[in-house]
Amino acid sequence: MLKLTLLEFFLRGLPEGFLFMFAVYAFSKTPINLKKYIISSVFFVPTVYLIRLLPIQYGVHTILGIIAINVVSINFSKISIIKSIQASLMAVILQYICEGINVLIIQYIFKADIMYLLSDPSLKVLYGIPSLLIFAAIVCTYYFYNSRRKQLKEVINGEIS
Repeated sequence: MLKLTLLEFFLRGLPEGFLFMFAVYAFSKTPINLKKYIISSVFFVPTVYLIRLLPIQYGVHTILGIIAINVVSINFSKISIIKSIQASLMAVILQYICEGINVLIIQYIFKADIMYLLSDPSLKVLYGIPSLLIFAAIVCTYYFYNSRRKQLKEVINGEIS
């Protein structure tokens, strides 16, 4: 079980959920429809929170989270199944890379004890901000680069125009 405190939910989970939905839009090269984006994010964030409350081993929640983001992005954002799966996997892999970079920086540059930081919710949120910012910077750069190159495709009734 990966319990989250309310502090972690609001300061980390909420922004991360919205960023994950943005990443799915970016990596699937779908222009953002603000209404669909907000609805998708509002459904995705509590779903991930509930998944983390399940008494399952670490790692299984990631698979369930990927399934949840796919279900949400296919049903609410109307992104194709293949694009949704590709985008969600890319987002999860990128997030893990960003987390890994952050942990390496904390552990080897700042010489901080990772186990101590992860045991304190406020420190965990504070020290987790750089990985979230790196993830956001990469996803935003990718999205805006594609939007400038006009590579985003409109999705109308499940068909790409």
